[in-house]
Amino acid sequence: MEVLGCPIPDDCWVDLENGTWTRAGPDGWSVGVLAVQAAFAGRYTSVRFREVTGPVERGRSLATLESPRSTAPFRIPVTATVLARNAAVPARPKLLNDSPYDEGWLVRILPATSADIGRYLRRPVELRAELEALIRERRIQCYPAAPDLEMYEIGSECSATLAKLDEELVHHAAGDVVLLVTDDSTSPIELVRWSDRTGHTVLHHRVEGNLHHFLLRKEGAPAPKHRSEATGKLERS
Repeated sequence: MEVLGCPIPDDCWVDLENGTWTRAGPDGWSVGVLAVQAAFAGRYTSVRFREVTGPVERGRSLATLESPRSTAPFRIPVTATVLARNAAVPARPKLLNDSPYDEGWLVRILPATSADIGRYLRRPVELRAELEALIRERRIQCYPAAPDLEMYEIGSECSATLAKLDEELVHHAAGDVVLLVTDDSTSPIELVRWSDRTGHTVLHHRVEGNLHHFLLRKEGAPAPKHRSEATGKLERS
């Protein structure tokens, strides 16, 4: 389900206090960070696992997660034995933001007793009201990917904004994501034209009041598109 734009799978169990989800799988129970928590923290830059052995008591820290906005512990939701740690996450911490419920899982555990799952954790549907309150209180914005660059261009013409965007992208790597916020009413049309011209992707567009929020991705092998001046339709290159 989605809560104010923030996704959370129905089959998860949630520890809202610590911002984590837990889900059963064939190789044990996977545990990770809620999309709501990841959006609040911002782009994760470091994940450091702690070395623990044997049964680990509920609430003990298994890792330290760092972002420009916070340094926080990742706590085990129930007493359990750690079966596996996701080695991909320390190598690419942004997985916690971009794929929190799939590639971005942090650990797999074997609970000491399965009854603890239902005792200490809750289903997303039970927490909808609390999640909505949290999102509103903290003004959380969930996006399909975490921005590597944020551009707030208020009061600027779209042509000037796009020129600045092109300049910024030169200094970024393929796959990097830009959040562009503008109040130019022509931006939805102009961003489509920009994407066609450059071959880079518009991942997301959301309107809030008079502000347009765009999520843009720099492609490694951009494929510009051409439109007919007469019809506006895409033409084959």
